Amino acid sequence: MKNIRNFSIIAHIDHGKSTLADRIIQECGSVSQRELGKQMMDTMDIEKERGITIKAQSVRLDYIKDGEHYILNLIDTPGHVDFSYEVSKSLASSDGALLIVDAAQGVEAQTIANVFLAMENNLELIPVINKIDLPAADPVKVAQEIETSIGIDATDAVLVSAKTGAGIRELIDAIVDRIPAPVGDPKAPTKAIIYDSWFDPYLGALGLVRVFDGEIKVNQLVKIMSNGEEHQVLDLMYPHPLKRKKTPVIKTGEIGIVVLGLKEIHVVNVGDTITDAKNPTHEPVLEYEPAKPFVFAGIYPIDTDEFENLRDALDKLRLNDSSLSYQPETSLALGFGFRVGFLGMLHMEVIKERLEREFNLDLIASAPSVIYQVYLNNGEKIHVHNPSELPEVTRIDRIEEPYIRATVITPSEYLGNIITLLINKRGTQTKMTYLNQDRVMLEYEVPMNEIVMDFYDKLKSISKGYASFDYEPIEFRVGDLVKLDIKVAGEAVDALSIVVPRNQALSRGRVLVKNMKEIIPRQLFEVAVQASLGSQVIARETVKSMGKNVTAKCYGGDITRKRKLLEKQKAGKKRMKSIGKVQLPQEAFMSVLKMD
Repeated sequence: MKNIRNFSIIAHIDHGKSTLADRIIQECGSVSQRELGKQMMDTMDIEKERGITIKAQSVRLDYIKDGEHYILNLIDTPGHVDFSYEVSKSLASSDGALLIVDAAQGVEAQTIANVFLAMENNLELIPVINKIDLPAADPVKVAQEIETSIGIDATDAVLVSAKTGAGIRELIDAIVDRIPAPVGDPKAPTKAIIYDSWFDPYLGALGLVRVFDGEIKVNQLVKIMSNGEEHQVLDLMYPHPLKRKKTPVIKTGEIGIVVLGLKEIHVVNVGDTITDAKNPTHEPVLEYEPAKPFVFAGIYPIDTDEFENLRDALDKLRLNDSSLSYQPETSLALGFGFRVGFLGMLHMEVIKERLEREFNLDLIASAPSVIYQVYLNNGEKIHVHNPSELPEVTRIDRIEEPYIRATVITPSEYLGNIITLLINKRGTQTKMTYLNQDRVMLEYEVPMNEIVMDFYDKLKSISKGYASFDYEPIEFRVGDLVKLDIKVAGEAVDALSIVVPRNQALSRGRVLVKNMKEIIPRQLFEVAVQASLGSQVIARETVKSMGKNVTAKCYGGDITRKRKLLEKQKAGKKRMKSIGKVQLPQEAFMSVLKMD
C-alpha cells in the first residue's frame, strides 16, 4: 500500500487538464508512442469535439522512481460546473489532487469551487502552473494569485507545459513524494466506494470502486449498502488507457472495476458503498446522496411515433449518466414526451446532442425551467417542475424559487458591465475581492431562474470571454412571480409558458411575442401572437398573411371579375383564421431564451 498514489486532476475548463493527463500517461510508458492519441482520457466524440471532459475517467499507471515501483491511479475529472457531481465523488476516492492553473489566464471560478471540494475531503493539494511555454505566461503572478484567492502555499508550485512536455517528470516525482499513500485495514470487512458507473453491452452495469478496507475478490458475495441488494462479483479489472487488465482481487487502497452482471445501472449508484454480504462493515464511506437536478426541460420527438424509441434511448443513456432523471409528460402543443432533469444548461445540451447522435432521434426541447416550491391557501406544499403545471392564482399563497451563490472572476476593466448584468438578473452582492491589480472576484446571490435563461452567453459576450463563472445552490426564497402564457392563433402553447417576476412580465412578454413574430412562418391567414397573464393579454404581435395572387388567371375583362375573386379570397381567409392550425418550428421553443 505504501507505493500506491490515488490522485485527481482538478482545473477550470481549458486549462490543459486532458493534455496533462496524456503527458503523464506517456511519461509512465503505459502507452507506446504509436498508440498515443489526443485526449486519451476523453472517450466520447462530443468530449473531443468540444474540448471538454464530461465523464470522469480513471487509469492505473506504473512508475519507477529511485529503483522503486509505484502504482499511480489517475482520476481525470470534468472541469465544468454542471459536472461537479462527478467531481465530488471522484475526490472522495482520492488521497491528493493536482490543482492545474493556466499560467496566462490565472485562477478561475471553477478552480476555486473544485479546490473547496478537495479541501472538504482533506486532500493533499499540489499547485501546478501549466502552459509556461505561452508568451503571455506569468507563473510568479499566478502563484501569488493562488495564494491570495485560495489561501494555499504556492511557493513550491510545479511549473509544466503539457504541450511541450516540460516539467512532467518533476511533476510525477512530486506526486510520489507529496501525495500520501492510502490508509486502511486490509483485514477489516470489505468497504469500497463506487465513484463511477457505466453500462457495457457485454458485461452489464460496471462500477469503478476505491477499496478503503479489506478487499474485493472474484466470486465474492457483496452487498450494496443503500438498498441492501446482494450480488456476486463475476469479474474484476484494473482500468488501463487502452485495454482493461483482469485481476482476481482488488486490495485495500487500490482502484478497480467490479463486474456484477447487472442489466440495470440504478443498482450501482455513484457514491454508494460496497461491502461483504456475510461480514458487512457498519459505516458507509460517505452518506449516499443521489444527484439533484437543478434545470428541467421537456424533450419531445418531432415524430410522435418515436416516443417509445425516446424512452429506450433515455433508459440506455441513464446507464451511462446516473445523474439523469426523467418522467413522462404530455404537452398539447408537442404531444407525448419526457420532463428531464439536468444538472445545468451544458448538461442539457450534451444530453440532447447525445440522444440525437447516438440514437438517431429528431427532438424538440422546450425552454428550460427550475423547480419551484408552491404553497397553497390550504397549507399544502407542491413542487412544480413545469410552468404549465402552476395552479390557479387564486389557490396560491406564495411561490418560492431557488437561489444560488454565484462566483464570477473577471478582469477589472469589465467589472462595471458585469455588475450591471448581475443587478438586472435580480442579484444581490455579498462580496467583492481584488485578487490582484487586474482581476476581481465577485460573489452574488441570484435567483437560479435568471441563470438558466441566457446569463452565461451574456457574461461571455460583455467580458469578451475572459470572465469565468461558477455557482452553488443555497436555498429557496419567496418571490413575487407570475406565469406568463403565450397564445398563438388564440391557443395557449403550454411548452412556451414561463415563470417571471411580476414587475418584468410586461417587458418580457413584449420581447417574447416580438421574437415569436420573426420565427413563426407566414400562413395564408393572419396569426395573432399574444402574451397573457391569466386572461389578461399584455402584449400582441401579428404575423401578416401571405398573399396568394388569385387574380393571376384574369387576363382582362371587367374589374368586377377581379373584385369578385378577391372578395371570395377574403371570405376564405376569415374561415381559415377560425380553423387554421399553425406549425411552430423548433426555434420558437428556444426563443424564450433570447430576452434581449
